[in-house]
Amino acid sequence: MLTLAVADPPEAWSSLGFTVADSVCRVGDVCFALGAEGGKGVRAWSLPSVDGLRVCEPAPVEPPGQSAGAHANGVVDLDHLVVTTPDHQRTLAAFEAAGWDLRRVRETDTYGAPMRQAFYKIDRVVLEVVGPAEPMGDSPARFWGLAFVSHDLDATASYLGDRLHPAKDAVQPGRRIATLDKTAGPTVPIAFMTP
Repeated sequence: MLTLAVADPPEAWSSLGFTVADSVCRVGDVCFALGAEGGKGVRAWSLPSVDGLRVCEPAPVEPPGQSAGAHANGVVDLDHLVVTTPDHQRTLAAFEAAGWDLRRVRETDTYGAPMRQAFYKIDRVVLEVVGPAEPMGDSPARFWGLAFVSHDLDATASYLGDRLHPAKDAVQPGRRIATLDKTAGPTVPIAFMTP
């Protein structure tokens, strides 16, 4: 089971309708160890380090008092974890050297500048590595954001109210996505998607 260490306090996630016990939140096959030290957002994962991504200890397989799908906000799974890098080619080479299988690369200018998105799989979770088309620095890759699957995005929007921006069409055909407002509490960018 993948563990992601997140700097957000447990209360920030509880206030969004996630079930949290002993500073751990389980969503599908992923455990989120909340209250991690050293900054904001996702701080580390329980996989080997690649291109500077930090490593943490795995959380308990069954966090106390939790099941994989008991969240008041309707979340049932983690769809994807986003990593950013200033040097896409270097980071992809590091993942390749670590034995990861690249699924596909997408060229886009959706966010106002030419960029690349590369996709890998961690069990059922998609790892999306985003970076500029041309290198823009030598700092290491870093964790950036999370996109959760909601069994009913409209119900999730109703639950979260004005903390969630209106849903729009996702890149994946037939799916919708809504992003959490930056003032909602967590320090990690969060989105919610239809199945």
